[in-house]
Amino acid sequence: MTNITLSIPNEVHHKMKMHKEIRWSEVVRRAITEFIGKLEEKGAEMTTKELLEELGDDFRKKLNELSFEKAEKGYEKMRAAEWKRVSSIQTF
Repeated sequence: MTNITLSIPNEVHHKMKMHKEIRWSEVVRRAITEFIGKLEEKGAEMTTKELLEELGDDFRKKLNELSFEKAEKGYEKMRAAEWKRVSSIQTF
């Protein structure tokens, strides 16, 4: 199983600590699995607008605050990582 790191607001983290009996990684795992299921269910039919609605207002706000330069750097980094991934699994 793969591990991931995610960022959450400090207020949410504080509230999570108040419920130590809950396995938060399981909550996140189920949420991600459910979201992927919804994406696959809709397939390529999901529009950008629908995706932004699913991700919520907080994500949309952060996206709107993102500078073009930072977005461009992120895109370049992502493109390089995807090229590395694809080129490493191709067989000739």
